[in-house]
Amino acid sequence: MTRTELEKRLLGARDGEAAVAALADCFTAHELTFGHGTDNAGDEAFWLLRHAQGWRDDLNWSSPPERDVALAALDLAVRRVESRKPLAYLTGEAWFAGLRFKVDERVLVPRSPLAEVIERGFAPWCALRPGDRVLDIGTGSACIAIAVAHYCPDVLVDATDMSAAALDVAAENVARHALGPRVRLHRADLFPPTDVRYRVIVSNPPYVSAREMEHLPPEYRHEPALALEGGASGFEPAERILRGALPRLTPDGCVLVEVGGGAEAFAEAHPRLAATWLAFERGGDGVFVLTAAELEEFLRAG
Repeated sequence: MTRTELEKRLLGARDGEAAVAALADCFTAHELTFGHGTDNAGDEAFWLLRHAQGWRDDLNWSSPPERDVALAALDLAVRRVESRKPLAYLTGEAWFAGLRFKVDERVLVPRSPLAEVIERGFAPWCALRPGDRVLDIGTGSACIAIAVAHYCPDVLVDATDMSAAALDVAAENVARHALGPRVRLHRADLFPPTDVRYRVIVSNPPYVSAREMEHLPPEYRHEPALALEGGASGFEPAERILRGALPRLTPDGCVLVEVGGGAEAFAEAHPRLAATWLAFERGGDGVFVLTAAELEEFLRAG
């Protein structure tokens, strides 16, 4: 689909649904890859159009999009096709757990299924108490840390990242959500330099193998490699978290780690790991949870 063809369809769209269909057809025609907040052309087209509308709630979806909105959507769609950048980088924003975050190419685009667990306050795996501490390892934009502080208002959150550039973005998001008193950022390799024990340790670490990195679609190549590559196997960061987590957990704590599409291979590589693999109502997989006792048993077994 050419720019002219898309412009004609957008300006002639009878309603919002028709405009979304035009954008989705364009994305499909150009064989874009999704996975940065959406997993299909239709959802991404809706996101793009709503961004062009400024997320206004006073617009009539059954009416044709305003001309300036249609033209803004056109320009954004063309940039998406030509650059193959994730839409979040073009709009400068992404949503996670119902919250809006600033994002750019210094951080991964938020997309973890852990949002569902956080929204439930980590139930049933952990019943957080006032004053409990949570650690988010590899925080990036701080979306997980901020969501934890938002949905668990009586806890304190530490968040780490190796990248100073990522922590700059994280700090902006912490300030945007006015959570500075409860979310502390640390530049560190996995664990912060404190002797604090955490009730929950949660992480969406790098888990793409070095070989898989060579074959990623263009959209993923715009993301920071440091936040994607998990070593030769893809599991090195997750394994280091497991080896280092126990002294930093409370006796009744738990650790949740995301390993994405490598879940089956990870489980096969660690047959003695008594992990519970989570199922998600809104899609996604590859997240396991371990209690402190289960982790201790795994480490004891070698």
